[in-house]
Amino acid sequence: MRLERVGRRYGLGGPWVLRDVDLDVPPGSLLRVQGANGSGKSTLLRIVAGVDRPSTGRITGRPATAYVPERFPPALPFDAHGYLVHLGAIHGLRRTTAGRRAGEWLERFGAAGHARTPMDELSKGTAQKIAVVQALLAEPRLLVLDEAWTGLDEAARTVLDDAVRERVAAGGAVVFVDHDAWRLAGEPSGVHRFADGRLTAVAAAGAEADVPRVVVEASGPGEPPALPGTPGYGPAAPGRIRITVPAHESDAVLRALLTADPPWHIRAVRPEPGPGAAGPETGPGSGTGPADTRGDTG
Repeated sequence: MRLERVGRRYGLGGPWVLRDVDLDVPPGSLLRVQGANGSGKSTLLRIVAGVDRPSTGRITGRPATAYVPERFPPALPFDAHGYLVHLGAIHGLRRTTAGRRAGEWLERFGAAGHARTPMDELSKGTAQKIAVVQALLAEPRLLVLDEAWTGLDEAARTVLDDAVRERVAAGGAVVFVDHDAWRLAGEPSGVHRFADGRLTAVAAAGAEADVPRVVVEASGPGEPPALPGTPGYGPAAPGRIRITVPAHESDAVLRALLTADPPWHIRAVRPEPGPGAAGPETGPGSGTGPADTRGDTG
């Protein structure tokens, strides 16, 4: 599937939400889209999924597609199992096949006990499981997930992680947005950042062009915990490590440090200096550069 110079705006005089977006979605790919709230990520995913149309540009080669929206409307005149069978039939499955797969996925997500619960009586978390299952039933060639992990319990998030890997291993493509920078970290075949209506591919080394980065200085026992995203490590004052991450990943990195067992202490958080202002980056805990205690939290 390919998007070429895709643009989207609402109304003749409305602002452009998307501008000249080019995106390749080959079979077997796992693509992550990042960006601030309101940057246009959901609009892009709706267009990729085929539930919205671009104002300009063209899209070619879209395969059989399933979509989990950012907000799922549970007030539907079905029970959970009946809804899934209905959606399976829309996707082209026989009703018996749809019923069998619905039961299997409900069991896998720990929601089998709610199969006969009316949709409008489901809890938010269970309704989100149904939203995910309806997209997985027909084994789509393209799976589009807009914050699909939000509202799921930890076990269900792991099931969805595995389901994504299974789709990719089977030759399907997955395009996703998630607020957790650690989601499927290191696995996407492409990461793209949305800003000002434009989509920019992350550089191969893991650094995003023209994206601000943040320096975190922290201290703690032994080696630091495994951190999300693409952290770089550099010189710091004795007893500290210096961690550099894209600004949009900094919240997740700080959370990982503070919730480690035992927790790490955050000594400073500041924007990364300009080119040439810092020495080469090395492994965690190395180097003895001068301390910067701005923002010291203890």
